[in-house]
Amino acid sequence: MPARRPDSRRDGPAARTRSRPDALDRSIVALALPALGALVAEPLFVLVDSAVVGRLGTAPLAGLALAGTVLTTVVGLCVFLAYTTTASVARSVGAGERDRAMRLGVDGLWLAAGLGAVLAVVLGLAAPWLATALGAPADVVPHAVAYLRWSAPGLPGMLVVLAATGVLRGMLDTRTPLVVAASGAVLNAVLSVTLVLGLGMGVAGSGLATAVAQVLMGAALAAVVVRGARAADVRLVPTRSGVLGGVRSGLPLLLRTLSLRAALLLAAWVAAGLGTVALAGHQVVMAVWGLLAFGLDALAIAAQALVGQGLGAGDVGRTRAVLRRTLAWGTAAGAAAGVAVAATAWWVGPLFSADDDVRRAVALSLVVVAVGLPVAGWVFVLDGVLIGAGDGRYLAAVGFVTLAVYAPAALAVRAWADGGAAGLAWSWVAFAGVFMLARAVTTGLRARGTAWMVTGAP
Repeated sequence: MPARRPDSRRDGPAARTRSRPDALDRSIVALALPALGALVAEPLFVLVDSAVVGRLGTAPLAGLALAGTVLTTVVGLCVFLAYTTTASVARSVGAGERDRAMRLGVDGLWLAAGLGAVLAVVLGLAAPWLATALGAPADVVPHAVAYLRWSAPGLPGMLVVLAATGVLRGMLDTRTPLVVAASGAVLNAVLSVTLVLGLGMGVAGSGLATAVAQVLMGAALAAVVVRGARAADVRLVPTRSGVLGGVRSGLPLLLRTLSLRAALLLAAWVAAGLGTVALAGHQVVMAVWGLLAFGLDALAIAAQALVGQGLGAGDVGRTRAVLRRTLAWGTAAGAAAGVAVAATAWWVGPLFSADDDVRRAVALSLVVVAVGLPVAGWVFVLDGVLIGAGDGRYLAAVGFVTLAVYAPAALAVRAWADGGAAGLAWSWVAFAGVFMLARAVTTGLRARGTAWMVTGAP
């Protein structure tokens, strides 16, 4: 079914009946809560590994921190595998083409597995160079290399998890990924303790535990997709057009992710230039920001799936209603989170540092974050809406526009702001204020129009 522009005739009484706020709210919550659980389960891998490896000493823990950053960056850049499959599968399901949806899902799994295998080989071979290039001290390098090489075989599983999760989200199933993510987190904890402490494998045991858990998670989620494909009488071999189509549709979202990563790196660079206190405080504030982003992103996931199915079905009225309701939820959730962060800002620092200056820097910066959270909730939801609509090219283009807007503000803070607490607060004014407002404007202007509302199957 060819894609088409919005048809105002579909935005009639029937569409409004189907899109009652209470019914939509139930749909949003039913998708967002399990998605939130799955998102929160993933950071548990890092926390458990850090707790276990921390018992081995400072050098192993530092090696894990460095290698873990590399691994999460690689996987984070491949998040387009989840986003593209969510959008394409949801649109196909909405258009009544379930067999096409499963065909796209199968091709997405093959693309993820192939890309994961290539990245696993590259990461394994480049591990010593990466550890050295990132400035690891001599006593840390062996531990970083060991973790990277033992965890690298799990990359195909990690990327298959992304693609399969995207397929299931597109079919409005966020519960299965939650169950698999929670089970994987428990398995990883058991394996990590057994291999690192029980069998004395050190950091390598932590890497192996991660690899085994992720491969099994990928196999479990892929099995669900395979069952759906067989039920729809879809062949399990990859198609050239499907895999290449996944690459083409994923490239804009990869570019979008690169612009976001660049902004995060720029924020860290600014903090580093403001001194040790600012950099230490930045690490704490960024950890809080990341946790909040996971929570707000659950609403974006719900928006992706619901918008994709609405546009696939050609139901412009429902799509607009989803936009309105998820924006209301996102802004309200951001405001509620902002109140909570502002109320606890002065108590967060002592949990991470005994240095009074660091505590002060954390508290002031968290107040800045709190003020900007309603805007962040708005931005994350609009991102999800446009991703669900398959509007990746626009997001890629404005991603670099917003980075260009943010960069001068960040550079000004590094050049002229005082170090310490005040400097870090200004750095977060630039990031949580200027950068997020730029994203809010660019995505908000797009959402007001109809160019993104192309209906029908992808």
